[in-house]
Amino acid sequence: MASAAAPTRSAAPTPTLTGSRLVLAGVVLALTNFMVVLDTTIANVSVPHIAGGLGVSPTQGTWVVTSYSVAEAVCVPLTGWLVRRFGTIRVFMAAMIGFAIFSALCGLATSLGMMVAFRIGQGFCGGPLMPLTQTLLLRIFPKEKQAAAMGVWAMTTVTAPILGPILGGTISDTWSWPWIFFINLPIAVLCIFGVFTLLRQTETPREIVAVDRIGLALMVLWIAALQVMLDLGREHDWLGSSFIVGCAVVAAIGFVVFLIWELTEANPIVDLRVFRHRGFTVAVAALSFSFGTFFASVVIIPQWLQTAMGYTATEAGYVTAFNGVLAVIMSPVVARLSNKVDPRLLVCFGISWLGLTSILRTFWTSGADFWTLALPQLVQGLGMPFFFIPLTIIALGAVPPSETASAAGLMSFLRTLAAAIGTSIGATVWQNSAQVNRAELAGVLNDPGQVLAGAAARGMSQEQGRGLLEQLVDREAFALATNHLFAIAAVIFFASAMIIWLAPRPGGKVDTSAAH
Repeated sequence: MASAAAPTRSAAPTPTLTGSRLVLAGVVLALTNFMVVLDTTIANVSVPHIAGGLGVSPTQGTWVVTSYSVAEAVCVPLTGWLVRRFGTIRVFMAAMIGFAIFSALCGLATSLGMMVAFRIGQGFCGGPLMPLTQTLLLRIFPKEKQAAAMGVWAMTTVTAPILGPILGGTISDTWSWPWIFFINLPIAVLCIFGVFTLLRQTETPREIVAVDRIGLALMVLWIAALQVMLDLGREHDWLGSSFIVGCAVVAAIGFVVFLIWELTEANPIVDLRVFRHRGFTVAVAALSFSFGTFFASVVIIPQWLQTAMGYTATEAGYVTAFNGVLAVIMSPVVARLSNKVDPRLLVCFGISWLGLTSILRTFWTSGADFWTLALPQLVQGLGMPFFFIPLTIIALGAVPPSETASAAGLMSFLRTLAAAIGTSIGATVWQNSAQVNRAELAGVLNDPGQVLAGAAARGMSQEQGRGLLEQLVDREAFALATNHLFAIAAVIFFASAMIIWLAPRPGGKVDTSAAH
C-alpha cells in the first residue's frame, strides 16, 4: 500500500530546527491539522442552511458531508506514493493551495452539483494533510520532544470537532453559510506561508515509483457507485429504479474485482494482506461499525434540532459540541491506562458506553429542553477516548513493524469511508422512519377538529390551522424516528463492543506514531 505516512529517508537528513523556528513550525503544522479536522464537522450543523440556500432537501444537504468524507478516504492511500514521487513539502504545499481554492469555490457554489463537486475537490486536497502534518512533526522534532509534539497534534484532533459545530452554527446564523468555507482562507494562507518559510529545507528526495493505477481506478469506481446508490436510493425508490440497480451492480462487481486485483498485485494501492492478522481485522471491524454509527449521529442530531425542534444552528452547535468536552479531559488518562490495562477491556467499555448514551437518547421527546439533549452528548465524550486510543493499539499491535504504515493508512481509509456510508444509511433510516411515523400518527390523531377550532379561535385561517396540525405531526414523527435511530445505534455499539474480544491481546509496546 502507498502508506499514508511517508517514512523519513536517511538519504536526506532533516535540517535541524531549534528555538522559535521549531515552535513556529510546530504551531503551523498543528494549525493545519486543526483546520482539516474542523472541516469534517463544521458543516454538520449548517446542513439545513446550506440545503435552504441551494434549494434542496436537508437529506440532499447531507451530501455536503458525505462527498467530502468519500474523497478524503480515497485520497489517503495515495499520500505515501505522492510523497515519494513529488516530495513531502511539495505535496503539502499543493494540497494546502488546493484546499484553499476549493474552500473558496464551496462558498461560491450556487447549486448542489457545484457544491458536491467542490467538496470532493476539498476532500481530495484535505486527505493528505492530516497524515502529512503528523509525519512532518515527527521529522522536525528531536526524538525526546516527539511525544510532546504528538500530544499537541492529538489535542488539535480532539478539540477541532468540539469547536466545529459551534463555529459552524454561529457563522451560519450570524453571517451566512458560505463563511464556514471562507474562514479557511486566511488560515490556509498563513499555513502555506509558514511551511514555505520554515520547512522548505526539509524536503524529501523524489523517486520514480510505480502506482497501482488499475487498483486506484477500481477503488474509485466501486466507492463512487456505492455512495451514489446510498445517497440517491431513497429518492429513486431503491430497487424500483434501474439507475440505482445499476449502481448496486457496479458497486458489487467493482468491489469483488478490486479485492481480487489488490490481493494479487505486487504493489497494491491498498494492502489488503494485513487483514490476515486477526487482531487487525477485528479491531478495524469494530472501528468501522462504531465510527460509522457515531458519525451518523453527529450529522443527524443537528438536522433534527433545526428542522423539527426549532433550534437555531448556533444552539444546535452548542448541543453537539458537548460531545468532546470529556473526551479532551479523558484522553491523557486513557493513554496512561492503555499501558497498564488490557486494551480490549478499555475498548469494550468505551464502545459500550457509546451504546448506553444511545439508549439515553431513545427517551428524547419533542418537548425536551436544552440540557436533556446536551447531557447525553456530554456524557458520551467520556467513552470516546476509550474507544479510539486502545483500538489503535490493538490494530497496530497485531501487525509486524514492517506493515505498520500500511495498516495505519488502511485504518484511516476505512474509518473515513465508514463515516460517509454510516451518514448516508443513517439519514435514510431516519427519514424513512419519520415518514412511517407520520402516516401512523395521522391515522390516530385525537380530535384534530379541536386543534383546528383552537387555531381558528386564535385568528388563524383553516389553511393555517391545517399547517399547524401538520407541523405538530411532523414534530412528533421526527422525534420518534430519532428514538428509533438511536435504538438501532445502541445495538450496533453493543455488538461492536463484544466482537473486540475476538482479537488477541497485543504483546509488548506498540508504536502508534503511524496512526492518524
